[in-house]
Amino acid sequence: MNEHQDNYNLQHMKSYNGLRIVLLFLTLSCFTNAIGQNKMPYQLFDKNGKKTTYEKLLKAATKTEVLLFGEYHDNSIVHWLQLEITKDLSEKKPLVLGAEMIEADNQIQLNQYLQGDINQKAFDTLARLWSNYKTDYKPLVDFAKEQKIPFVATNIPRRYASMVFKNDFAALDPLTEEEKTWIAPLPIAFDISLPGYQNMLEMMGGHAGEKMPKAQAIKDATMAHFILQNLKNNSLFIHYHGTYHSDNFEGIYWYLKREKPSLQLVTISTVTQKDISKLEKENYNKADFILVIDEDVTKTY
Repeated sequence: MNEHQDNYNLQHMKSYNGLRIVLLFLTLSCFTNAIGQNKMPYQLFDKNGKKTTYEKLLKAATKTEVLLFGEYHDNSIVHWLQLEITKDLSEKKPLVLGAEMIEADNQIQLNQYLQGDINQKAFDTLARLWSNYKTDYKPLVDFAKEQKIPFVATNIPRRYASMVFKNDFAALDPLTEEEKTWIAPLPIAFDISLPGYQNMLEMMGGHAGEKMPKAQAIKDATMAHFILQNLKNNSLFIHYHGTYHSDNFEGIYWYLKREKPSLQLVTISTVTQKDISKLEKENYNKADFILVIDEDVTKTY
């Protein structure tokens, strides 16, 4: 091989290697851009603002007695994730389900539907179901029906919460013995100094006095009461409710711990953010797991 060929081959090799480097760079750039543009609807964080995973949430839930899942009632991602986590946890541990969205005096009708004694049309007629029940909560109830999982109507009948808002706790005293079985035992504990109730006072501008926080408290106490009443050994109770009912380890959480300090609990809070890549400071410590959802996610109503 002459010197001219050697130089030619050397230059050719350099050009080839250079082309490989350029192609590798372009490939990596495209891959990086693809990751950066990957649209995710939600991200999980722990209470300290560190990113965490669905798998870690499942692991924590399987080790506890009660999972309090705080939701935004109109958020499609929340309702999808509630169903998914319920399905996945059902494969790991016996479950009991419960929800704010069905009131305690409709437990009979709920049981009739779960047992197949009445159909959906009759259930719709006989029970006071939320307007978004069919899209957002029926899938959970139907899963419980298919898997023969108990489902508890935990909320106070709304007319009684309204009575407290209008006339304080004393309005409940004249209720019949049957009616009192649909609420937490009276008198309930009430701590107006809890930040969540203080925030309600501020939002109301002081116009309703303590009546609004008390109407909230009777709901929280009643839901906690029915959770405790339906706990089963070696099972997990999953409870679905508006996130304000357990945010900052208050509300339902406070009542559960007050009645049973040894109870093992895991809480989930839901928030929305424009940027879900990091948890905003105001959302730290809202729960054991904070579900951050893109604020553009579709609402169910």
